[in-house]
Amino acid sequence: MEERWSTEHVLSLAPDQASLKAAGKLSGPAPWSGTGWEQGVLWGLCKGSGSTPYRAAVELATPAYTCSCPSRKFPCKHVLGLLVLWSAGTVEATEDAGQPDWVAEWMTGRQAATEQRTARQQARAEADPAAARRRAERRSARVAAGAGELRLRLADGVRRGLADHGAAADWEQVAARMVDAQAPGLATRVRELAHTPQHGLLAGYALLHLLAGAYARVGELPEELAATVRTRVGFTADTADLLAGPTVRDRWQVLGSRDTADDRLTTRRLWLRGAKTGRPALLLAFGRPGQAPELALPTGQVLEAELAFHPGAQPLRAVLGPRYGAPEAGPVEPPAGLSPAEAVAAYGTAVAADPWLESWPVVLSGVVPVLGPEGWQLTDGHSAVAVRRGSVPEQALWRLAAVSAGHPVTLFGECGHAGFAPVTAWAEHGRPVGVAQ
Repeated sequence: MEERWSTEHVLSLAPDQASLKAAGKLSGPAPWSGTGWEQGVLWGLCKGSGSTPYRAAVELATPAYTCSCPSRKFPCKHVLGLLVLWSAGTVEATEDAGQPDWVAEWMTGRQAATEQRTARQQARAEADPAAARRRAERRSARVAAGAGELRLRLADGVRRGLADHGAAADWEQVAARMVDAQAPGLATRVRELAHTPQHGLLAGYALLHLLAGAYARVGELPEELAATVRTRVGFTADTADLLAGPTVRDRWQVLGSRDTADDRLTTRRLWLRGAKTGRPALLLAFGRPGQAPELALPTGQVLEAELAFHPGAQPLRAVLGPRYGAPEAGPVEPPAGLSPAEAVAAYGTAVAADPWLESWPVVLSGVVPVLGPEGWQLTDGHSAVAVRRGSVPEQALWRLAAVSAGHPVTLFGECGHAGFAPVTAWAEHGRPVGVAQ
């Protein structure tokens, strides 16, 4: 039987604050009946305003959610309330008494959908390889033309002078041209350049020019660096192809997670580290606006699974393959970490392999957060690294200082040229706590 999630982890799945507040009213046993928990599935009936209760269920391994309510938020308040109820130990295991018919029907439908996706992926793999090669060649030519056009635009900008950087609308036209050239990665970087402060323009121009120039000679680059360039430009790898290749099986400890949202989608970043390999990994999951992504792994827990890494000079992003059991409780002690100086050196090694790398995941050990004249710093008494401005709210840093109380803590986060962005904190012999929560 799976270990129950913490209440903090359940609440992190909420799509917004309104859902959190509404779920709090449903987190007691009063509105619930017919609850159960077995074989990785949780379910219950929640009394609503009508005569028929809402049916809510969760497949815990993915996780995946369903509810008969009309809410467009995902997970809805009923699912969140049921999960809080379960995390508190109120929902008892049914001990193989059997799932209700509506739960079994939902699980059967999910299995059928999985089989259909597998069949479609197999069909794509068996498609005409010659036609696929011709499509790839046509796209490569379009991307090369777009990259060449971008290099000319950047060179003109430098000759004209960066003080005349141009309006955002002008750069949006350049970005649209990159989209037409099927180079979405270049388009994203062009849009970022349009809003870059004056003091960062030269670096932005240089890195974008370097990327466009690298693609012009991508066939001459070492294989791993060429893969990095293609990824940065906007080529993607099919998940099925990645999982068909080499995978890394390990017991992966979840170091932290963070959600970001915009008008188009919600992105969840999950950072893992292999217990045997020590290898870092980043999983990305996406959800529609107002909906939390399905993939959720509790921070601090350990999952034995296979990961397939995207190719590159500094492989980090991965996709989750076969799992060997449900997530388990992780080590009681905080994960081993580095000093601030060693963390900066680790980022330096990573960025030497991938010049466009903004940051690298590291664990800092034995650091104290302090507020100085130039902002927040993390120090072990011998070296220090600045906290990246804007990476977490100011009040979160004060809470971190309260957790530390002047004593060393362990922090996981991303270390980059702009400083350290904290994600998870461990006080001495304490449970992991999300810094921004």
